[in-house]
This record gives sequence, C-alpha cells and structure tokens, in this order.
Amino acid sequence: MQIQTLFVAIMTLLGVNALKASTYPYTVPSLPYSYDALEPHIDTLTMKIHHDKHHQTYVDNLNEALKKAPDLQKKSLVWLLKNLDSIPTSTTKIAVQNNAGGHWNHSFFWQIMSPTSKKKPHGQLEKAITNTFGSFDAFKEQFNAEAKKVFGSGWAWLCRNPEGTLVIMSTKNQDSPISQNLIPIIGLDVWEHAYYLKYQNKRPDYIKSWWNVVNWDQAEKNFKSKV
Repeated sequence: MQIQTLFVAIMTLLGVNALKASTYPYTVPSLPYSYDALEPHIDTLTMKIHHDKHHQTYVDNLNEALKKAPDLQKKSLVWLLKNLDSIPTSTTKIAVQNNAGGHWNHSFFWQIMSPTSKKKPHGQLEKAITNTFGSFDAFKEQFNAEAKKVFGSGWAWLCRNPEGTLVIMSTKNQDSPISQNLIPIIGLDVWEHAYYLKYQNKRPDYIKSWWNVVNWDQAEKNFKSKV
C-alpha cells in the first residue's frame, strides 16, 4: 500500500505539470494510477476505453483542427479555452471548443480521482465548503442533484469564481468552466461512456459510487490554484 501511495503521488504530480505545460501537438497524459485501481467504483474496461479511446479522439481532433492554424498552435490549452471568441473561423472555434474542452476536462478528470481517496475534503477547501453550503453532506446533495439533471452528455463541477466564491454548476458536452473564467476544483464526467458498461442507465448509482474515489488532496490544490 505504501508503494502504491507513493506511485499515485508521483504520477499525480507529473500529470499536473503535463496539463499545465501541454502544447501543440497535444498528447494524452498517462493515468496517475493503473486501469484497475479505481475498482469496484469504476471498472477496468471503462477506464481503458475512456482514457485510451475517447480521450485520444479529442486529442487527435484538436491536433487536426489546429493543423492549418499556426498562430493557435503557439497558444496554451488554457488560452484556447479562455479565448474562444478570438478564434478566427467558426468551424475552428467549434472544433477547439469541443476538443480542447474534451482534452482539458479529461486530463483534469484523471487527476481528480485516486485509489487512495480520503473520502472527504480537508484544509481550506473543507472550510469553504462548510461556509458556503452548510456542511459537506449538504454540498454532496446539491452536487449530486446537478449531476443527475444534466440532460444528455456533460459534466458537473465545483468551481471557484473570480470573487473566490464556490459554485456548483454543469456544462454541456465538453464545454469547460475555464471558458467561463471559473477555476474547476472537482469535476464529474456524466457522459454515458464514463459509466455505462458498469452502471447502464443508472447514473445516480455511478454518481454515488464516484465519491469513493475523489482525490481530495488534488481538490485542495485546485482550490488554491490560479489557473
């Protein structure tokens, strides 16, 4: 267990650095744990398909979209998401919104899960959650409700706004809170490909089980981030 904990810590650190430094041509970051590490909450086959196939497709599509846009190739992933209105053509803008969002969101998602979850927040984030929502349980209830009501494909998020206030919100498809000038703290992928092999149409069961693998150490870092 000590070796696994050290491995997770090292890979998580590498993953964070890779996400911040990610530039064109983009690549899918390695998982910070093994494919089966989140069992029984997220099954091995789902992790393999989700990471190796779905995430890879977003990266491939993003690289293809930027092939003929050398100026955009010089921009960071975060810049692209924060400056969608600066992208010159509507076709490229839509491709970047969907695929840069898919790349960033999934890179974030792998990091916000851990086989050594502490089950609840701590530090400054714990205090902020209690002050904002009344209690951790009340926060989970509101977050779960947001995740359940996403129509079709999308994400549920806990974010920090520019004023420093915590907000629970959702995005459709692969839209990212980054584009709304928000700092994501935790995010849950509720596309069917994230859970259907194990949970079928029972999204609430997936949401409930997911809390067992939330990486609250990473969430604390995200809360303090200036991204």
